[in-house]
Amino acid sequence: MKHKGLLFAAIVLLCSCSVNQEERKAMMLAERVVPGIVSSLRFERTDDTLDVFELESVGKKIVVRGNNANSMAVGLNHYLKNYCLTTVSWYAKDPVELPDVLPVVPRKIRSEARAKERFFLNYCTYGYTMPFWGWTEWERLIDWMALNGVTMPLNITGQEATMMKVWERFGVEPERIRESFTGPVFLPWNRLMDIDGWMGPLPQKWIDSQEILQKRILQRERELGMRPVLPAFNGHVPARFAELHPEANVKEVTMWDGFEPEYGCWFLDPEDSLFGKIQKVFLEEQKKLYGTSHIYGLDIFNEVHFFDEVDGEEWDPEILAKIAGHVYGTLAEADPEAVWLQVGWPLYHDKEHWPPRNVEAYLKAVPQGKVAMLDYFCDEAEIYAMNENFYGQPYFFCFLGNFGGNTNLSGDFHDLSEKIERVFATGGDNLLGLGGTPEGFGVSQFMYEFLFDKAWTGTVSDSAWVANLADRRFGSENQHCRDAWRILTDEIYTGGATYSGICPVPCLHPCFEGHWRWTTLTDVPYSYSQIASVWKALLANPSERDTYKFDIVNVGSEVLKLAFVPEREAYSKAYRTGDLEGMKEHIARMRKLYSDWDALLACHNTFSLKDWIDQARDWGDTAEEKDYYEKCARLIITSWGGTGQLTDYANRQWSGMVSSYYQDRWEMFWKETLENMENRSRFDSLAFDSKIREYELSWGEPSFQLNHPKEGDAYDTACRIARELDIL
Repeated sequence: MKHKGLLFAAIVLLCSCSVNQEERKAMMLAERVVPGIVSSLRFERTDDTLDVFELESVGKKIVVRGNNANSMAVGLNHYLKNYCLTTVSWYAKDPVELPDVLPVVPRKIRSEARAKERFFLNYCTYGYTMPFWGWTEWERLIDWMALNGVTMPLNITGQEATMMKVWERFGVEPERIRESFTGPVFLPWNRLMDIDGWMGPLPQKWIDSQEILQKRILQRERELGMRPVLPAFNGHVPARFAELHPEANVKEVTMWDGFEPEYGCWFLDPEDSLFGKIQKVFLEEQKKLYGTSHIYGLDIFNEVHFFDEVDGEEWDPEILAKIAGHVYGTLAEADPEAVWLQVGWPLYHDKEHWPPRNVEAYLKAVPQGKVAMLDYFCDEAEIYAMNENFYGQPYFFCFLGNFGGNTNLSGDFHDLSEKIERVFATGGDNLLGLGGTPEGFGVSQFMYEFLFDKAWTGTVSDSAWVANLADRRFGSENQHCRDAWRILTDEIYTGGATYSGICPVPCLHPCFEGHWRWTTLTDVPYSYSQIASVWKALLANPSERDTYKFDIVNVGSEVLKLAFVPEREAYSKAYRTGDLEGMKEHIARMRKLYSDWDALLACHNTFSLKDWIDQARDWGDTAEEKDYYEKCARLIITSWGGTGQLTDYANRQWSGMVSSYYQDRWEMFWKETLENMENRSRFDSLAFDSKIREYELSWGEPSFQLNHPKEGDAYDTACRIARELDIL
């Protein structure tokens, strides 16, 4: 009996320690994010088996309860947003602003998770937003994810450290491995088997530093109750591997997005015996470095394939089933607990090859529950609804919301709300959860906050949610700000889905009309007068909140973009009618818009080219290394690839970039077309395109000098410009 008593006491002590650990982790998050109020907070762990949080005032304390640290973080964020009217940004440089007196919670709040899991990030985010992040930036993002209840983040930092060990074990020389990797900002597309070697070789120091960073990221994510999704071997092999193993069934994949053959990728057939051997080594080496959650991201059809096709020939569902079966088999043999997480983007991007019968064959070849789908782009296409809820396999409903890290207003607020409610109602018991899959962070964080709020019970009406959003952007209840956000969510964030290639006219490759190519689409579902009315409402009453300053810069930027449109049209008309003086007048007006635009963007550091460049250069120790990282940083937001096929896809409206890259190109256009008019010669668009391409490539070099305007006062600058445009 004495021993039983000791055993019982030990069990109680262990449980108590476990509870205290979760509470301690939640408190440590609070100390990082809102250190000034931690003395007023108390965290308590509940014995709930499902994700739940509770919130109430007890005496002078704000008590936050939850079944684990992650749920407690969601409860804390609920308090910050709904009572303190505070927004925590996913950017470390943005302040967290709190009221002087902490509000009480008048009645106990309890909320349960409707979505069992919450997924976040996209392979592309690692190129368009986070390639040069250090621990400071990552620490804030991880806290932001916990505050928003993310349980399954995609985590591919440091993958190259694993690959170095894998390929060395198969005889590939280290320098040849690094030659197959791309430059840092292009690594997502190297990992997805789209391109090899572009802006490589990847420096070993970079690989080593990313390994260290990844270990810190994973440790913190796991502390906060997340199960990070790590990669697995997807068949992508270096060219040197094929040379060393001529017996292997290696195939060249189709060329990706216009890249030259020298940057093509090689794929090892899953039926080849080496596939399973490499998979085993990959997961072994990765586990040694980073541990495992037994959830693996693995994609083999991301905008490329390896089939020899005849025109019009459809893919064989039996072959697809065989591929899926073999791929999963290698995972299961290496890790019997493995779950394969598959991106659903190809089912949208390559609809021709993925009719429902092919999707069904592919998914049913994997045991039930051992493959999970990310319905990646539900803003545009709900693939689950076209494929019988993925035939019983678990899946995530995902909102993408941003392509290329563009700083444009994109997404459909009410459409997203309706689709989330629909998937909860009709998506089946195999709906695993909700996900946010932005290619880049852009300027619409609130859309992802809304998405993850929908993952919990007790969600208020859309209109009430927007009113609260406006209040926390302003810092208190303000009717003008509420009016602005009502227009934004009812009239601006609307008009259908997000789309890729959004680019405003002043950021276009210069042309008289149209949008040049698919990477620069100019249409938006709202008018100048609509966005101007939002700006006018926001400027009616100033606030010292950083979020308010961001909003007036962000919305004002949109106003100036659209103000440029009629000027371009008038300039083109003047050219066609031979009105030389009219051309000069419209050039002067467009130059003024550029000047005002650059000055406005300089009023908030989110819109800074300098910050992007400085982050990149900070990763280098020598001048040569710094220049290398800077060149990579410049290329991805401008000319992207070697042939310019993705030029301006990742366009950014940033201070310094507006007044150099974008305006410079239009200055070249104005100069040439004015000379054509004066000389009575014809504008040669092909010759001009060649000059523009030469300029774009020169801009990508670190030696090209950039203009970085000085930071000004956001409200004063915005009001001056709005008055000049007759908005105020």
